Amino acid sequence: MGKKDLRWMTSVALMAAIVILLANTPLGMIQLPIIKATTVHIPVILGAIWFGPLAGAILGVVFGFCSMISNTMAPTLLSFAFSPFMSMSGLAGALKAIWISVGCRMMIGVISGWFWIIAKKLRINTTISLPIAGFLGSMVNTAFVMGSIYVLLASEYAAMRSVAIDAVWGLIMGTVIASGIPEAVAAAVLVGIIGKIVMKVLK
Repeated sequence: MGKKDLRWMTSVALMAAIVILLANTPLGMIQLPIIKATTVHIPVILGAIWFGPLAGAILGVVFGFCSMISNTMAPTLLSFAFSPFMSMSGLAGALKAIWISVGCRMMIGVISGWFWIIAKKLRINTTISLPIAGFLGSMVNTAFVMGSIYVLLASEYAAMRSVAIDAVWGLIMGTVIASGIPEAVAAAVLVGIIGKIVMKVLK
């Protein structure tokens, strides 16, 4: 193993530790005027930018496992969508929960990392590309998670919310607008600021 590989592994491990820290402390949530926005995906996005899509995927998986453990140890009404142990529909539901909690979070890093590679090839200024990467990564989280709940667990979600199944789409979109977009804006700001500072230090 070369020094470059060791440095990459050490850097990813450090970012994973930050993900775990945010996922298990109040630092993982920031209070916005209306909702609390998660910040756990921020190091996933930054890791994907700095160390590539593979690193982003690994960090996303760490985020996903933290979410799975949290929803298993301290369940909420929606935990059936994130913990295979809270499944309402047996093995099929457990596999769906694993995808939503882990697979969807893995996609944050994969898509953010590949966006950054493309942005660099297109020579997009980092002042522009960093906030876009933050916004995109956060929206990937919201879109994949809520979209997967709608596609895979619509009937269970309707039962949990005590609504007709044809009302699920409206509830999903309400969550995307009320929570997803403010979170994405917060991510754009944080990734833009943190990414710019770290890049200046590294230079």
